[in-house]
Amino acid sequence: MPELPEVETVKKGLNELVKGCQIRRVEVLYSKMIDNVTADTFKRALTNKKILRIDRRGKYLLFRFNGQITMVSHLRMEGKYDVETEGAEPGKHTHVIFHLTDGRELRYNDSRKFGRMYLIHNGEEHTLSGLGTLGPEPTSDDLTFSYMKKIMNKSRGKIKPFLLNQSHIAGLGNIYTDEVLWMSKIHPEQQTNLISDDKIKLLRKNIIKEIKEAIKGHGTTVFSYKNAFGESGSFQNHLHVYHRDGQPCERCGTLIKKIRVAQRGTHFCPQCQKVVKVDND
Repeated sequence: MPELPEVETVKKGLNELVKGCQIRRVEVLYSKMIDNVTADTFKRALTNKKILRIDRRGKYLLFRFNGQITMVSHLRMEGKYDVETEGAEPGKHTHVIFHLTDGRELRYNDSRKFGRMYLIHNGEEHTLSGLGTLGPEPTSDDLTFSYMKKIMNKSRGKIKPFLLNQSHIAGLGNIYTDEVLWMSKIHPEQQTNLISDDKIKLLRKNIIKEIKEAIKGHGTTVFSYKNAFGESGSFQNHLHVYHRDGQPCERCGTLIKKIRVAQRGTHFCPQCQKVVKVDND
């Protein structure tokens, strides 16, 4: 699934490619892709609309149109946007086509058909399930130590699913959660409220750093992610632990282990990342 750095990279590419363009008509080839309105309503609402810009919140893309209309797009597992010349044969996984007045087509492709699009008025983002409950962005301004300490001290669950919960921090997924826990020497099954203040500070620092660096690297391509230009990311070349099970830890040489935590494949170093328990005696 594309995580925050990948979605941010897609956003930047789309702004380069289609910002300021006008939609001549919309073609919906798979109606279930449109979630909160009918496909016909979706097509009528966006016909002749101008794409003012594309924003991002967490893992969501927000296409801003004139008329105070926003199209919210969630890529889910395999969603991708690309731009093609008008009339080029659609691929078998092309499900929505925005025909532009300049002779091009903005296409949404999704081999798994899990992605969804929502149509709302500006300011109604809070009404959408998921988007309206997102936690702070992983930036130094938004993600404060006091906030992290407060929510982490309340949690009795494991740290990995805690970080994957988008209502806690927006944008973290499986890849970057494994990475920041390794960087912070925190076991993925560590009970969240037992993590010390020093470790919380380190975790916050590493989350902000990792996401920033991954954006600079145009995201991570492990399986199929590509940006709006059809290019793979490069940050997979800088991963320390994710997808490296059986390989030596860069710090201590212990073989990286893969387990399942909250139904997700999870990579960690058994030597560097140990569960810390509190002695109740």
